Amino acid sequence: MKTTEIIKELKSLGSQSIKNVLVKHGAKEPFFGVKIEDLKKISKKIKGNHELAMELYDTGIYDAMYLAGIVADGQKMSKKDLERWVENAHAKGISEYTVAWVASESKFGWELALKWIESKKENIATSGWSTLGAIASIVPDENLDIKKYKALLDHVGKSIHQSPNRVRHTMNNFVISTGAYIIELTAHAQEIGKKIGTVYVDMGDTSCKVPSAVEYIEKIKERGAIGKKKKTVRC
Repeated sequence: MKTTEIIKELKSLGSQSIKNVLVKHGAKEPFFGVKIEDLKKISKKIKGNHELAMELYDTGIYDAMYLAGIVADGQKMSKKDLERWVENAHAKGISEYTVAWVASESKFGWELALKWIESKKENIATSGWSTLGAIASIVPDENLDIKKYKALLDHVGKSIHQSPNRVRHTMNNFVISTGAYIIELTAHAQEIGKKIGTVYVDMGDTSCKVPSAVEYIEKIKERGAIGKKKKTVRC
């Protein structure tokens, strides 16, 4: 399939009701309002076509960019590619999910995530924290910089409440991911969760709530799922 053909299909699958929902979750024009389940169906037809994924992302169309994140091969992403993606991520669904998914599976995810979390641009900083959390969930503990992750937890404990809105959200998720997937840091993540307490994030006109890091990690512990890595963070 060609990019033009996929865009035509996406347009045919879009609906105003889904657009209305996505707007509440931060999506911005241009986009058609395609259900994720329909995006996944298309992704199966173009699976493995990395170049096509790159073209889809560069259209700037939200639905196509999200689809690109499902299809793209992180191992084929250059540092320049990832930097372009994060700069052009114009909605939280792209910066916090699409970019983070692909970056976490790339050769440069760790390096760039540490750079991105220092950005003054909210969308870039959120990509950084989301990428770090994603890496924790898929990379074996023995291949992680545990000391750095501990230092990052401490940084969150000191700065989360002074950080921008969506950065607070992704920082909180980072604490949860670190506690859930890095066994050596589970207890420390819970300590940080207790320290930061309730995290206030403006979730817009949605019913979404910010989870308690302590409670969330505890539920994972009760299920006996601490340290169980994922094969992929894409969904």
